[in-house]
Amino acid sequence: MSVMRPQEIVERTLAAAAKLAGCVVLVRESSEANLRWANSTMTTNGLATSASVTVVALVDVEGGTAAGTVSTSAAITDPAQLQELVAAAEQAARGAGPAEDAMPLVEPECDDPTWDEPGAATTIGVFEKLAAGLPDAFAGPHRHYGFATHELMTVWLGTSAGVRRRWVQPTGSIELNVKKADLSSSAWTGASTADFSDVDVTALAADAARRLEWGARKVQLPAGRYETLLPPSSVADLMVYLAWSMGGRSAQEGHSALAGPNGPRVGERLTELPLTLYSDPAAPGMEYEPFLTVGRSGEGVSVFDNGCPTRRVDWISGGTIAALQYSRAEAAKFGTEFTPGGENLLFVGGSSASIEDMVARTERGLLLTCLWYIRPVDPTTLLLTGLTRDGVYLVENGEVTAEVEHNFRFNYSPLDVLRRTTEVGATQRTLPREWKDWFTRAAMPPVRVPEFNMSSVSLGR
Repeated sequence: MSVMRPQEIVERTLAAAAKLAGCVVLVRESSEANLRWANSTMTTNGLATSASVTVVALVDVEGGTAAGTVSTSAAITDPAQLQELVAAAEQAARGAGPAEDAMPLVEPECDDPTWDEPGAATTIGVFEKLAAGLPDAFAGPHRHYGFATHELMTVWLGTSAGVRRRWVQPTGSIELNVKKADLSSSAWTGASTADFSDVDVTALAADAARRLEWGARKVQLPAGRYETLLPPSSVADLMVYLAWSMGGRSAQEGHSALAGPNGPRVGERLTELPLTLYSDPAAPGMEYEPFLTVGRSGEGVSVFDNGCPTRRVDWISGGTIAALQYSRAEAAKFGTEFTPGGENLLFVGGSSASIEDMVARTERGLLLTCLWYIRPVDPTTLLLTGLTRDGVYLVENGEVTAEVEHNFRFNYSPLDVLRRTTEVGATQRTLPREWKDWFTRAAMPPVRVPEFNMSSVSLGR
C-alpha cells in the first residue's frame, strides 16, 4: 500500500476520534540537505527525509477534560494504524487525569488556501552559491572545517473544531571553524539563513582569518571583571536564554528571576537605553508559524491552544519588561493576556555602530567572539555560567592587539547585560552558537558591558 497523504491522515484520524471530546492531529514532513568539509576539503553531502504523526486525544473524565499525546514516525499506509494511534492517545489521556490547562479548542479563523498542497522539499542545489564560493574561502594557509544545513519542514494541523492549517518552515545555517596550520589558534563564525541566497562564505572565512591574525601575539590574563565587547552571536546566546526563561506561571508563583515581591516584574525598567527585545512571526527572512502547533503541554504552551494565532510580542520594550509567556489557561488563571512564545528573537534600539566601531572606542577590554556550554546557576537571578571559545581577544587603545592564550569561565545574567550595557550597536542577522541546534532565527546588535565577570581561567581550548 502507498503512504497516505498528510491531509488524508488528518481527516481519517479525526474521523476515528469522532466520539472523543476532541482531537488534534499534527503531521510533519521534513526535507534536509547538508554539506560538510574538513581540512579545507569537501567531505560529504547528503539529503534526508522524515515524517511524523502526532495525535492529541481529549477525553471527558471526572473533574474535567484530560489530554493524551502519542506520536509515530512510521509510514502510514493503513487506516488501522491511525485507529491504533487514537486508541493509544485516548488511553494516555484517561491515565493522565483532568488537565489543568484544559480549554475549548479554538475555532478556525480562516481557510488555508495551501492546505491541499504537498510538502516542500529542499535539494542539494540550495548550496550552489555556497559551494561556488568555498574554493576561494579555502585559499590560503589555514585549515577550514565546517558544515551547512538546510531544512524545509512542512506541518499540517487539523483539529476536531475545524482548524485546517499548513505551514512550511525553512531553517538554514552555516558554521565555519578556521584553524592555523599548526592548530595553535582557531576562530569560529556562522550565519543563519532561510535559503542561502544571502550567505557570503568568502566574507565569513575572511572574518575568521582576520581573527587568526589577531592571534599572532598571545597574552595571559587573570580572572576578573573586564570591559567586554560582545558581538551579535554572543549576545544572541544570552538573549535567547532570557526569552526561554520568560514563563509567566513561574513568575506568578515566585520561581523565576522575573518574579518580584508583589508579583511578576512586568513594568520594571531594566535600563534607560531604548532597547526592545521582541518576537515576530512576520519578521522578514525570519518568519515562523503564524499559528501554534503544540504536541505536549508545558509552561506557557498547551495542546488546547493548537491553531491559536501567533503575533509580535515585545518582551522588553524601551528598556522595560513588557510581557511574559502565558497559555490561554494560564492567562485565565492569573487574569492576564494570552501571550504565545516566539520562534525568532530580535534585539533593537541601538546605534548604527558596528563591532569594529566599538573596538575603536575601547581603551582596554576584551572581545568575546563566541560563548560555549552555557548553563544556569541560579534561576532566581537568571545567573548563567559558561565558557569562552575559539577566540578571546585583548583590545588596547582602539585596536585588537592579542589573543588571550586561554579561555575564561564567566558568570553573568542576561538581565544584567540589559541593566549594565552602556553601548549598543547596529542589529544584524546572526547565529547563536550555543543554541543553534534549537534556535537559529535571531537578529542582535553588538553590546558593551563595562564589568563582565570572568570568574576563572579555563586552560582547556
